[in-house]
Amino acid sequence: MIPFVDLKAQYLSIKDEIDTAVLKVLESTQFILGNEVKALEEEFASYCNADYGIAVNTGTSALHLALLAAGIGAADEVITVPFTFVATVAAICYTGAKPVFVDIDPVSYTIDVTQIEKAITERTKAILPVHLYGQPADMEPIMEIARRYGLTVIEDAAQAHGAEYKGQRVGSIGDIGCFSFYPGKNLGAYGEGGMIVTKNPEYTHTMQMLRDWGQERRYHHVLKGYNYRMDGIQGAILRVKLRYIEKWTEGRIAHAAQYNQLLADCVPTPVVLPYSRHVYHVYAVRTSQREFLQQQLNEHGIQTGIHYPIPVHLQTAYSDLGYQYGDFPHSESAAMEELSLPMYAELSTAQIATVSQKLKEAIKTL
Repeated sequence: MIPFVDLKAQYLSIKDEIDTAVLKVLESTQFILGNEVKALEEEFASYCNADYGIAVNTGTSALHLALLAAGIGAADEVITVPFTFVATVAAICYTGAKPVFVDIDPVSYTIDVTQIEKAITERTKAILPVHLYGQPADMEPIMEIARRYGLTVIEDAAQAHGAEYKGQRVGSIGDIGCFSFYPGKNLGAYGEGGMIVTKNPEYTHTMQMLRDWGQERRYHHVLKGYNYRMDGIQGAILRVKLRYIEKWTEGRIAHAAQYNQLLADCVPTPVVLPYSRHVYHVYAVRTSQREFLQQQLNEHGIQTGIHYPIPVHLQTAYSDLGYQYGDFPHSESAAMEELSLPMYAELSTAQIATVSQKLKEAIKTL
């Protein structure tokens, strides 16, 4: 079988370092925050070319705190995309603000920058671009629009650890960047985890308090906060894995190049924009025969994924936003046609060849 993601293979490749790091935390008894988490904050912020890192328990919490630090609240509007994991939109709603959707660009799957300005109203307070699948959004025009209208830019970089826009790491381009360390991510914890990066010391201080019950110091609650703290064990694990992320990223890029070559003239494959270092959290192809191809691959022991079959504006939970089918055709089309192939650093060239061959054979039967 060729799994969609092979977390065990990655663990075995660094097992001794991981086990040592975990035991160190157990011996220190610094189970919540602590020295390992603090060191991770500094190291990950440096990796992103940001000044500060705030470690939290999930990527969703990262988005929530970023929005709160930027002053987003009831009656405000935040512009984002409907073709994303639901957490992007949920975090906006947690603040009491209203998500306002803009369709994706059909090539990059990221926000269509030509549609942002017409979505701005007097209530708009922020733009929340999503660097989907590891491909950066087109940040230069986003930042230009935001500065012109006085808006905050919060990057959802949950799928884009190490991705770059014109040579600059994502997460450090906008005002605040948010990352997820969910196990399957390019940099994943062995449990839940998230990180916020910024160059703004005031945002940093606010988010540090908000993640820890709003405390400025123990039992002095300045803000109405949350229990969004990172575990010490996850901090230690992520510090080990951070040392390997560039090696793993180069592996993903090489695997994508092999897929591209083998699947040329077979199915539409990911396009890397000229400004982009795509880090391939997901390797997504497009097909109008997704269910058939997925079934055929599964019969040959090849696992695949779908990201995401229902765009957020068509989810029952968000029907109150007032959108309907047809409002965002590129998002809806991608949701119906996207098929994710196995992608992780430990994939072998032989496995990629097998996946590609079986996919081509299935397409020939259509």
